[in-house]
Amino acid sequence: MSHRNTASSTRGRLLLTGKHLLLLGLSAVMLFPLVLTVSTALKTGHDVKVNPFGLFSSFSTENIVKAWTVGDFGSYVTNSFLLSVPSTLLVVVLSTMAGYAFARLPFPGRGLLFYLVVLGLLVPFFTYMIPLYFQLRSMGMLDSLLGVNLVLASTGLSFGTFFMRAFFSDLPVELDQAARIDGASEWQIFLKIMLPLVTSGIGALSVFTFLQSWNNFLVPLLYMPGGDYRPLTTGLYVFLGGRSVDIGPLAAGTLITILPVVALFIALHKQVTQGFLSGAVKG
Repeated sequence: MSHRNTASSTRGRLLLTGKHLLLLGLSAVMLFPLVLTVSTALKTGHDVKVNPFGLFSSFSTENIVKAWTVGDFGSYVTNSFLLSVPSTLLVVVLSTMAGYAFARLPFPGRGLLFYLVVLGLLVPFFTYMIPLYFQLRSMGMLDSLLGVNLVLASTGLSFGTFFMRAFFSDLPVELDQAARIDGASEWQIFLKIMLPLVTSGIGALSVFTFLQSWNNFLVPLLYMPGGDYRPLTTGLYVFLGGRSVDIGPLAAGTLITILPVVALFIALHKQVTQGFLSGAVKG
């Protein structure tokens, strides 16, 4: 019996070690492009050409300076914030209010309306992006911050409403009843009682929506044909089209594009993880 237990324990340790080695290998494969991009962005131009796959073989900021000045990435960063921040605020505010209404307020047709909202998750953006283009053009909203922010917000409202409804649905009904008995209005219940209890969900939704808007390539490319307010994603595409051989500045432009979102995720990863785990359990 002792020999059998020892053999079983050994097989278990070997299996666990194999899983760890597999995960480490997969992590290395996934992280190598990011590490190579950072290394290339911080090399000298000569070293990039002579030793393109050497990691951190030299150090220079010339690629970053060139991308920032010649590639105009400074303007692209500003434009990305002008597109990401308003659309994120719009999604978070509307989704939080809609999620509360669908979860806590009884009104005729609530279930049907909620399923219609969730239906937006099943309809691909590609099915209506062309009709939307002509609609925005007829309204004079192409190449405008307002038009693109509205489009970006519309792509996130269905998920945001579904996500926030899960948080509000899990709150005890006694909170509403006690507040109404005390004479609180619906706005007071929503703002002073319910909203502080779902801050983890609001934080997770804010970060997720911001990342989606920041990394969106198709919407700015399609609805800003004139290039006004071009964000980092389309700016990097234009930079690539004109400098396909100049790898150093391209890597620097990529680094400039990903640094803000990486920094945001690192700063708020606990809130994001807590919010999504809570939403998964509550949903």
